[in-house]
Amino acid sequence: MSETTSIKRTLIGRVVSDKMEKTVTVLIERRVKHPVYGKIVTKSKKYHAHNENNEAKTGDLVEIEETRPISRSKAWRVTKLLEKATVI
Repeated sequence: MSETTSIKRTLIGRVVSDKMEKTVTVLIERRVKHPVYGKIVTKSKKYHAHNENNEAKTGDLVEIEETRPISRSKAWRVTKLLEKATVI
């Protein structure tokens, strides 16, 4: 059999909600140039990501990767916890 390696999309974002069981909401912000005016604009999108061991909490910086659909709104999973949230 031939082995195929798929390159999965990965994104880095901040956890904005961890109120669900085994699921976190991750906010991804990206900066793009406006096509007509040339101004740099910040675009943001929220993704639901599977958090198997509930290790990611609100404010943490995480890496998520695309995976098979886990539920109706969840097709990403947390792969790495890059930075813990600072407690003030």
